[in-house]
Amino acid sequence: MLDGGRMVERCRLYYITDRTAFGGDEPTRRRCLLQKIDEAARAEVDYIQLREKDLPTRELEPLAGEAVHILKQLRSEKRELRTALLINSRTDVALAAEADGVHLRAEEISPHDVRTAWSRVTGTPVRQLSPQSPLIGVSCHSPEEVVQAAASGATFAVLAPVFEKKGLAGTQPAGLSQLREACRARIPVFALGGVTLINARSCLEAGAAGIAAIRLFQENDIAEILRHLH
Repeated sequence: MLDGGRMVERCRLYYITDRTAFGGDEPTRRRCLLQKIDEAARAEVDYIQLREKDLPTRELEPLAGEAVHILKQLRSEKRELRTALLINSRTDVALAAEADGVHLRAEEISPHDVRTAWSRVTGTPVRQLSPQSPLIGVSCHSPEEVVQAAASGATFAVLAPVFEKKGLAGTQPAGLSQLREACRARIPVFALGGVTLINARSCLEAGAAGIAAIRLFQENDIAEILRHLH
């Protein structure tokens, strides 16, 4: 696909977790979440964001550790596995769990500051297994925020909501025109918010590097979704 003379080679995919959407008690929800993470990695989703913002550190850190263990096990079976795990907002948890990076809100600590803190910690003996250079995603709501994220050293940005966002009535979607403008930035941009198998192609044609979603991946067979999107 071409957009402004730029070819979109393949649709990258970003699964964002939400264990509260699963039924059952808390242990059941966490078990379902880890099973979905395993499913996503086996299907070769590019990025997974552990976005369980309601969990305190004492519960989030072991959950992140279990997710990292799943990916490590799968990598031992398939060395070319490329799925990376990012932790929402919590650089400390990402480092402790040996995750691949973090996902930030646009108004949080800058990616540059995260990289500085990360480099200081990964050089210590107890953290040498953590990636030396973290992947950093940033949630953005405008092309201007995407440009700022790029300037601050983000790996990629997520523009949302492109079409709509569940639970936020009255929120003005960015739309394809703003997505197209945001995709002119120097980093890959993922489309999030109301993205479906029907409208995903229009996001890619606007220049998006890929699709980010919660429900699209969590409520469906991921391998089947990937076949459609690729």
